[in-house]
Amino acid sequence: MAETEPELATEEEYVDELPEDLNAADFVGPYLFPNNSKRRIPGLLYFVIAAAVLILWFLRGDESPLLNGGLVLAAVGLIVVGIYHLQGGWDLAVDEQDALVEATKAVGFPVGHASAQMAWRGLRSRPTWRILLYSNESPPSSRGFVMVDGVDGEVITTLVEDNPEDWSALEPQFDFEGKLDKTEQADQAEEPDQTEQADQTESADRTA
Repeated sequence: MAETEPELATEEEYVDELPEDLNAADFVGPYLFPNNSKRRIPGLLYFVIAAAVLILWFLRGDESPLLNGGLVLAAVGLIVVGIYHLQGGWDLAVDEQDALVEATKAVGFPVGHASAQMAWRGLRSRPTWRILLYSNESPPSSRGFVMVDGVDGEVITTLVEDNPEDWSALEPQFDFEGKLDKTEQADQAEEPDQTEQADQTESADRTA
């Protein structure tokens, strides 16, 4: 009896999926950004593994050829990495809403559209919100960029400038002064003429 070859998996079967707490597309309700303090979890795991290796080496190091100095060096490396994870596990006390409030105060103009992005700053990997803001005119006349510390809410950097972006393509029926463009004005100017010609034709038919 011939052996059947195993079926090859299709590309559809290999799909990367985000964890539930990071998948904002399928989430209903107010979204809560994951706390940066989760970094402490792998740090504690590294400590546990390093401690287990050191205990085994201390108890059986002289008897087993599998427990040698290389494992001790690996355990020391895990301890160093664990320390870095623990010190980098800052508590994210300032969420994106609080950061947006501080950024609005810093730029000094009424805010329309805004977006927030989480970044990490410095060697200690301190969480920092990066906020991009536009003024509430249409189109916006000003824009600003603000960096807000995610631990204590301190405003780190503030940049404000006139909006250099051309938004005219997004609103083709209006110019920058909020007036109808020439094409729209021409269309509106032609409509009364056509109506007047129709009225004159109807009057001529009645006279005839």
